[in-house]
Amino acid sequence: MTRLLAGLRYSKFLILALHQLITQDMKSSNRTALITGGARRIGNEIARTLHDAGLNIMVHYRSSAQAADALVAELNEVRADSAATVQGDLHAIEIIPRLVDDTITSFGRLDVLVNNASTFYPTPIELLEDEFWKDLVGSNLKAPAFLIKAATPHLRESGGCVVNIVDIYAQRPLSDHPIYCSAKAGLEMLTKSLARDLAPQIRVNGVAPGAILLPENDNAELSQAQLLERIPMARMGHPADIAKTVKFLVFDGDYITGQIIAVDGGRSVMI
Repeated sequence: MTRLLAGLRYSKFLILALHQLITQDMKSSNRTALITGGARRIGNEIARTLHDAGLNIMVHYRSSAQAADALVAELNEVRADSAATVQGDLHAIEIIPRLVDDTITSFGRLDVLVNNASTFYPTPIELLEDEFWKDLVGSNLKAPAFLIKAATPHLRESGGCVVNIVDIYAQRPLSDHPIYCSAKAGLEMLTKSLARDLAPQIRVNGVAPGAILLPENDNAELSQAQLLERIPMARMGHPADIAKTVKFLVFDGDYITGQIIAVDGGRSVMI
């Protein structure tokens, strides 16, 4: 009789454990991430990595329609109806709620917001214009703030999280980029402030890339050879390094909020 009861209890335990696993898998398969600037470069890698982990992906883009469509088609080949695109200029804050609404319409929920979209170029103070200020602050600080505002009700419901892509230059300025660096420094403080304000339902963290991809223009401060001399790891990073860190914060960072993780090969510790 004792063995029979023990066997029944063990069987009940297995059934409950199996049910929990199935429920978790179903929940994971429905979880959704909205990634701004998700069509290209680092955003593209984040989209692929989170999709591989089982999330549905809403790929936001401004002008990279071809790249966004190609990425979504590829992801949907892997898992049908698991990815979609949404277009919008983040400088027009009146359209920002639509990005979140379209995500909910497509997938029914929002669990992860990745603020990745950014503009980057030099603005020596002598050449500063209001247009540059609006562009750099708008994309790197204002848009993330309004996106988080629009996403907050849904992230509260799902117990979700925000990951902001910051920059190591938020702490150590890059010459001739005062507005960009100021905007990223603002995004870092926004991350920490909202981590406090939105807890405990929503976690808010940041990832600060170092030398991952060279800029698409010729205005880099250092050549690649000079850059490598300033990186303790003596190599460039890869978008996958950023994407894996985002994935960690999404899936394994349940007790992490208000933190900025530098992924820079150690460059931020160099004097």
